[in-house]
Amino acid sequence: MAPIIRVEGLTKTYKRYQRKPGLWGSVSTLFSREHELVTAIDRLSFGVQPGARMAYIGPNGAGKSTTLKILTGVMRPTAGHCEVAGVVPYRERIRNAQNIGVVFGQRTQLWWDLPVADSFAILKRIYQVPDAVYEKNLRLLRQWLDIDEVVKATVRTLSLGQRMRIEIAASFLHDPKVVFLDEPTIGLDAVLKQAIRGFIKQANEQLGTTVVLTSHDMDDIQEICEQAILIDRSRIVYEGPLAGLKRAERERAVMFVYRPTPAASAELQRLPRALPGITAVREEPGHRVRVNFLREGTDMAALIGHLFRSFEVTDFYSLEPDLESVIRQIYRREPGLQLVA
Repeated sequence: MAPIIRVEGLTKTYKRYQRKPGLWGSVSTLFSREHELVTAIDRLSFGVQPGARMAYIGPNGAGKSTTLKILTGVMRPTAGHCEVAGVVPYRERIRNAQNIGVVFGQRTQLWWDLPVADSFAILKRIYQVPDAVYEKNLRLLRQWLDIDEVVKATVRTLSLGQRMRIEIAASFLHDPKVVFLDEPTIGLDAVLKQAIRGFIKQANEQLGTTVVLTSHDMDDIQEICEQAILIDRSRIVYEGPLAGLKRAERERAVMFVYRPTPAASAELQRLPRALPGITAVREEPGHRVRVNFLREGTDMAALIGHLFRSFEVTDFYSLEPDLESVIRQIYRREPGLQLVA
């Protein structure tokens, strides 16, 4: 199946002008401006299949927002090519807008002084949504997002949680093929976050909408997405199933509970040096000990055998890798480390 989003060699550079300090520095800037070239994204290539729920992850400054601005037609790339639903976004912005929905964090697409129902009616005219499609979508959105109580209220009177529900509803109103969600749950309480995550999955499954999500909330990513693209230093370092990120981490951990004995304290002190590959030993309340070790180069059988010989172990289990810690490890990786799906 052909990708609904296709990105090939996408690059964006821009000039960052430098200003010299002090009064004379400001004056000299009027006659001679120095600048440096900054690469926001560097030769990105990837594809997103129709109906996918894709997480686009990266630290601040990695190039996520730049990529989304190009895919939504807001910005032109310096080099490379991309298409969204067969349309080049920055060349055919109106056609592209018909195919996509966008939620950019705290930025609104609604009219501040109008009732929500009027904002929806304006969007219907802008996107030229047929009456039957509009009524069907509005009925589903009111049911799934529970927005009946606020459709007659003006946008300025809504709470943050109510407004975010309306923003998300507005992005799905015209039956878009792709929806870009940039931090859609930022600032919301746990109950509302869960409701929005459930809606996004429901819309994806029942309407077939392709979802591209950027978020620093690992719960958003794990609960909504099945695929992931990880970008760091303006380049892609991982592309594949979300579960593959957990297989790509270098460090693993086990936890064991021991019976305290006179010899146990001395054994804990010796444990970091007992076997190659152990990176950290942390004792927690209740005589629980967490042992971190490198996935490669550690003999798991030897590690477990050593623990059971050295301690009176009463409980033992392997800790599943946490996505947030895995991504943190990847951000701290050595230059040149390659990840595989």
